[in-house]
Amino acid sequence: MDILGELQVILPVLFCAVLGIIAIFGVRSIGEWSRNNKQPLLSVASRVVSKRSLVHYRHHHDDGISHHQSDTYYYATFELADGARIEFKLSGGEYGLLAEQDAGMLTYQGSRFYGFEREKDRGLRLVGRS
Repeated sequence: MDILGELQVILPVLFCAVLGIIAIFGVRSIGEWSRNNKQPLLSVASRVVSKRSLVHYRHHHDDGISHHQSDTYYYATFELADGARIEFKLSGGEYGLLAEQDAGMLTYQGSRFYGFEREKDRGLRLVGRS
């Protein structure tokens, strides 16, 4: 089989694989969105038990020039009054305003973080998305 014949087989297979991956991620995202929308919007007493960040580094070379890029993802874990723990992905600003052991009211819907309002005796400050 010559190179043209191989390309006629490989390219459609590659195209279908990429299209399949995109479809899988799309279906998963729509499913998560739908599950979150079916959940009630809850405001519950909680406290911040941990914070963490995850940094992804990438670098590549283009025309002999080295490019570096990083993305930082922020997470906080809240403990509810019944002892259950829930982790949410936060923006950098939301993450920066939280401190471990902060107590207050957590507002969320499914896996969506809406905000955290500290108890008044610790200084009231609203952390969340408007």
